[in-house]
Amino acid sequence: MTRYSPYTAMQAIMFFVFLLLTSAGITDAPWQSLAPGMDLGKFPASRPGKSADSVITILRIDPELWSLEFTGRSLEDGSSRRTARQWSKAHHFTAAINAGMYGTDHSTHVGHLRFREHLHNDNVNAYQSVAAFDPRRDGLPQFRIFDLDSPGVSMETILQDYASLVQNLRLIKRPGQNRWRQQKKKWSEAALGEDASGRILFIFCPSPYTMHDFNNVLLGLGTGVVAAQHLEGGSQAQLYVKTADTEFELSGSHGTSFPQDDDISVAWPIPNVLGVRPRAATAE
Repeated sequence: MTRYSPYTAMQAIMFFVFLLLTSAGITDAPWQSLAPGMDLGKFPASRPGKSADSVITILRIDPELWSLEFTGRSLEDGSSRRTARQWSKAHHFTAAINAGMYGTDHSTHVGHLRFREHLHNDNVNAYQSVAAFDPRRDGLPQFRIFDLDSPGVSMETILQDYASLVQNLRLIKRPGQNRWRQQKKKWSEAALGEDASGRILFIFCPSPYTMHDFNNVLLGLGTGVVAAQHLEGGSQAQLYVKTADTEFELSGSHGTSFPQDDDISVAWPIPNVLGVRPRAATAE
């Protein structure tokens, strides 16, 4: 488990350097290539948080080279209790993140969720963001985050085009609009995003922010994010990555929406995750 220290002078220096690069027109983020089609970026937030560190970690994934998949308790015997790391290792994912919030049964995703032939939850609630993957025909993007309140978009039209859907609370509406009102509550955040090139973004911020402020910080990083949805907050928020040369696990703090304090905690078992694995090579 990765633990975080309070915001330090070194982090302040890193943030100052980041601002200098941005003001100089150097907007290409400090991406580190982990594998073909998978890059890791770490970005000092423009508004440092009061606990944990204020670095936003983004895993950028090319959906043409990587397959986005869902797994969880409903695909097993229902008794599985695993962290993102454990789910990833059990299903041989390269990376895994929360699939979204879940109900009081500690299993059922709260919005509509289907993965290929597996219908996890048929209910469609009021959440306006739907991440779709596994296109049903050629010519469609491999991955797309849809806004259900956009003209011509509905759950029915998305289902006609995609075999896998995950409905969650919206953070950012296409093409980059902060849709979360300001509030007092703060939490660590795990989010799913899409950039202007259609790439998948696994986003994690350990320092608690209001989601309004988090969205503004995220939109100001220069990463090209055009849409994003909330996956989980607080101690349940997790991101795990393991490639040939890199392995890390991030877990969130409780934040002000939870009865505990702001300390980073051990990763909690979560019932559902989104994971990625390399696509099988196509024979020529």
